[in-house]
Amino acid sequence: MERYDSDAEKDEQQRPLLHRRQDDKIQRAPACCSSRYGLALLSSYGFFVVYSLRVNLSVAMVDMLNNTHQSRSDHSGSVCTPNNTPVQPKHNQSAGVYNWDSATQGWILGSFFYGYILTQIPGGYLAGRCGAKWLMGFGVLGTALFTLLTPLAADLGASYLIVVRALEGVGEGVTFPAMYTMWAAWAPPLERSRLLTISYIGAQLGTVVALPLSGEICFYMGWPYVFYLFGAVGVVWFVLWAFLVFDSPNSHPRISEQERLYITNSLKNELSTSAGHIPWRAIVTSMPLMAIVVAHFSYNWTFYTLLTLLPTYMNDILGFSIQQNGFLSALPYLGCALMAVLSGQVADYLRETRLYSTVFVRKSFSLIGMIGPAVFLVAAGYTGCKYSLAVTFLTISSALGGVSASGFNINHLDIAPSYAGILLGITNTFATIPGMVGPVIARALTHNNTIEEWQFVFYIAAAINVFGALFYAVFGRGTVQPWAVRTTYSHGD
Repeated sequence: MERYDSDAEKDEQQRPLLHRRQDDKIQRAPACCSSRYGLALLSSYGFFVVYSLRVNLSVAMVDMLNNTHQSRSDHSGSVCTPNNTPVQPKHNQSAGVYNWDSATQGWILGSFFYGYILTQIPGGYLAGRCGAKWLMGFGVLGTALFTLLTPLAADLGASYLIVVRALEGVGEGVTFPAMYTMWAAWAPPLERSRLLTISYIGAQLGTVVALPLSGEICFYMGWPYVFYLFGAVGVVWFVLWAFLVFDSPNSHPRISEQERLYITNSLKNELSTSAGHIPWRAIVTSMPLMAIVVAHFSYNWTFYTLLTLLPTYMNDILGFSIQQNGFLSALPYLGCALMAVLSGQVADYLRETRLYSTVFVRKSFSLIGMIGPAVFLVAAGYTGCKYSLAVTFLTISSALGGVSASGFNINHLDIAPSYAGILLGITNTFATIPGMVGPVIARALTHNNTIEEWQFVFYIAAAINVFGALFYAVFGRGTVQPWAVRTTYSHGD
């Protein structure tokens, strides 16, 4: 099998022995109790908050609707025979319900992304100019505060709820670009996959916890408490973040000297010597960046389709109750989180052995993490009312998607670490479009809630996923681009 996609990638692996020995002289600081792994854990908690605030509406929506609320008592609205559990306590029905049609539901579920898309590129730019710590912190805090206002907005009307959700998106939009900017200063090249998968697994865990817990909260306390409780968790995170996190190793007052030197020495040949200059023309015309854009857009089409509509599918097609719904909707993301961490360990191991180039690892993991989910997503549409098989295929689909966490998803740091936040802002801007239009299109295509309609939705998502994987496999790269740094030597990475 050919392991190199270009002469640059081949040279990366065949550098003179002297250069390799120079790399080996950088003494690696222990991971245990280190500041960089502490940052990974706290940022993981932050993304846990980010995604729990993002997905809780997907479950709460099932309980907020008058028509689904009534049909749940006899499940007359589901295609399959209802999956009733044995004797259960009386469902709390004190919270208000609303008569929103499927089109309005689609706009409400997608409104978050209309705000989210606005702050992607500005987020990457501001993180570099103003500091990533406070941009990340205030972004999450703002989202938490608007989450606390969600029940009030819903009572005022659908349009008010759409505005509040859009404002939540504005706050969350800066989080990923800000964190990428921070990791550019904190993540040693050969620990990137490990650190970033630990950091971003919080997003999957937020989904895993928020979906079933939201179902329980809806059942026992009423849907407004979904937003009150998760919003409060976000405020607590902000307090910890404000006191424990710093923008760079050099500004951290408690980092060990060994770790500080390890991080700064490993990054000194990658970071730009002209941080004040941003090569916009080179960035927007970069084909390796375009490859990430296409892959990110394609992956997110499937991801956001399931993220926003899986609870609806569980309710309307498979007939699961509000409690079952949240738990079963979370299973796919639990598998995704586990595979993301595992793939991060494997990816960095393959790169450390120097047997495979960075671009080979990134492309291989992206192909597995995008084509695999497409196959099982389509298969899930043909399981009919075989509940166990349907949930199994959806879980495998999302789990395989976690492999891409060590593929295109962190390739920004490989090709331009100095501008990783800006690049993430650009790719995430395009990758947010599926979140804006996906739920609207899917709900328009599933107006009658038939299995055949949902099969078509899954086919569209799968086709887009496969296209993105193939495009990235052709045009993706793994070395620092010339426009991103004046010294192109890159640590055997």
